[in-house]
Amino acid sequence: MSAITQNLIPATSAKENTLISFNDWPSNWKTGTQSVGTGRYTETEFAQLEFEKLWKKVWQAAARLDEIPETGDYTTYKIGDQSILLVRIDENNVKAYYNFCPHRGTTLGEGCGHFKDHKIICPYHGWRWDLAGNIQMILERNEFAGGNLRDEDVAMRSVHCVVYAGFVFINLDENPQPFEEFIAPVKPFLEDFVLADMHHDWWKRAPVPCNWKVAQEAFFEAYHVSATHPQLEKVGREVVYGDRQDGEMFYRDLTYIPQQNGHGHFFGGAKTPIAGHVQEPTSQDNMIDAMAQRMNLTAEGLQAMILKADIELLLSLKEKNLPADANPGAEYVKLQYETAAQQNRPMPKMTAENVGKWGGVNFIFPNILILPQAGNAAMYRVLPHPTDPNQCIFEIRSLKTLPAAQTPQRAEVLEVTDPEQQLGLIPRQDLSNLPRVQEGLRSQGMKQAWLAEKQESLILNMHRELDRYLLADTNG
Repeated sequence: MSAITQNLIPATSAKENTLISFNDWPSNWKTGTQSVGTGRYTETEFAQLEFEKLWKKVWQAAARLDEIPETGDYTTYKIGDQSILLVRIDENNVKAYYNFCPHRGTTLGEGCGHFKDHKIICPYHGWRWDLAGNIQMILERNEFAGGNLRDEDVAMRSVHCVVYAGFVFINLDENPQPFEEFIAPVKPFLEDFVLADMHHDWWKRAPVPCNWKVAQEAFFEAYHVSATHPQLEKVGREVVYGDRQDGEMFYRDLTYIPQQNGHGHFFGGAKTPIAGHVQEPTSQDNMIDAMAQRMNLTAEGLQAMILKADIELLLSLKEKNLPADANPGAEYVKLQYETAAQQNRPMPKMTAENVGKWGGVNFIFPNILILPQAGNAAMYRVLPHPTDPNQCIFEIRSLKTLPAAQTPQRAEVLEVTDPEQQLGLIPRQDLSNLPRVQEGLRSQGMKQAWLAEKQESLILNMHRELDRYLLADTNG
């Protein structure tokens, strides 16, 4: 499949309903220089404005190609009250349609599945289309429109659709921003880290009692790690929960880069376990053990991004009699690439800058976060509830590149009903904060959330881009 496959077919948008002009915005809707109003997270009117001005206008990742690997496969994507049907047309093409039958409105696909014999058949009255959306059969066609019903009147209604980096992006606007323009700031990351070559290990979805922005903002900074994930940060744990006054707090060494179009990323550079940096190391063997111990907390606690095989590879360095002055982090990276080459497994573009971004967080506006590693990644997607701003859907996917001889499996979502059994410790810790945040944001005593200038700069950048969508044409 080509790097970018785009179907620019006019889509039908719902009639816009501008709820309120900017001059009339209440103060708790507004974005400040280092703050955001609480009403952005709690008020139904603001959520309705988001559906009309953001979700019906923005490019959004509706699916991964692994969800529809074979011709005739389909999956559905729901955003607000809109249901979109994504169909694999052939080996190289995907199309997106509004998910309805033009006869009586029946949805043509539910969940995910396969259209047998490449026929899309309405389960209610049997109208039939081919995968390209062309009508093939209408029972008693002569009874409609006086026998003058045209094929184009009942063809499936296409939505703008772009296949890129293993994603299927859609846009519900009739005249959307050019996709290349939208994706440009994060394109180097997506291509350097071979997201197009990554496939699903697992995919989980859970309802969370908080606003969609609250959920994703939990991953826009590492400022929370010392308190929320004390097992991951020795010094931070001792400062927050012990008597230590200060120390080498790892989050202070992170680089945060807000980008255009609301995107952004942060990373540790040389101050990461992958780069051989651990807090208070001793000998080289102890350094490797300390790296493995720290990485294993992520492997066990998240079960994505860093995998057990990565830990085993790192520990194998202890058997290689490395020179005393060797950098275990550099030796580990070298071994990762050598092993991947033997397996014919795609890996991120090998540069010092890219290696420094392993373990960082990359945000694709409006609601995708990717945490990359050595050919692996954790991916988060947060979807708004269609009517309640105090609810959302939170998804985690584990992605990885595969050896050339291994066939990818179709991605299937697991609905989380028991977080203690179905989610790792790290996401459980993160999710445990979110209902408490949402409850606090509804307090009459709280009017705005204060944001740290550096540590929470990606949050403010996201809200400013959200404002750009919400205020478009409201004053014109």
